[in-house]
Amino acid sequence: MKATALIAEDEPLLAQALRAELAAAWPDLEVVACVGDGASAVREALQRLPQVLFLDVRMPGQDGLGAAAELADTWPADEAPMPQLVFVTAYDEYAARAFETQAIDYVLKPVQPERLRKTVARLQQALAAQAPAAAAEPAALERTLAQWRQLLAGAAAAPAPNGGPLRFIAASEAGGATVRMVPVDEVLYFEAADKYVRVLTAGHEYLIRTPLKQLLPQLDPDIFWQVHRAVVVRSSAIEAVHRDETGRQHLSLRGRDDRIPVSRLYAHLFRAM
Repeated sequence: MKATALIAEDEPLLAQALRAELAAAWPDLEVVACVGDGASAVREALQRLPQVLFLDVRMPGQDGLGAAAELADTWPADEAPMPQLVFVTAYDEYAARAFETQAIDYVLKPVQPERLRKTVARLQQALAAQAPAAAAEPAALERTLAQWRQLLAGAAAAPAPNGGPLRFIAASEAGGATVRMVPVDEVLYFEAADKYVRVLTAGHEYLIRTPLKQLLPQLDPDIFWQVHRAVVVRSSAIEAVHRDETGRQHLSLRGRDDRIPVSRLYAHLFRAM
């Protein structure tokens, strides 16, 4: 069957090998773009709307997990179905997590032709079952988003270093001259910003260098909810959920005036009971 794909792989020789093996295993597959970082993958995917994404887990800057999370939030589902997702990785741990959490499949580096043929067969089956007329329906979109949620949560999961949730965070005040031990019980939300993560309490803002994806597994998931690829909030601090004219959701929190965006990926958390 005819289909289109995008490859995101930062090692040119591996990207070339994957493209060559795909041409042999799936002659009717058109690779519409081949990029070397997550930001380019997002940009090209949104422009070209491919049916399949091959994303390397580890790339410079934004990695494959981050690119998938951003695409889940920004994909124009009214124009094209969300693509099938395949992780490309040299690390078995990521491959196992992706497979167990219902990613369509994974490809280990270096590419093995026989294994890739199995991936191609699964992709073709999934695309054949994806009726274009139904792909944009809310139920179909939610099924895809649910699959991606499980995928990203499983692939990013890691136990807390001390075996339990964090109780305090060593964070810098503005200017970086003073480091405070901030009780996690006082934190209302965390927000990724450039090279830092902002730590917001009712009356203060602090900065830490730990990436949000490394911080999240150290937080109690019953207390802190990820609501956006760049934001984790204290669930008990959520005062109201607002929907704008485009259908996007925003949160207002007790103790702060900030409006917190809710990603499409996590909008299911705030459906009316």
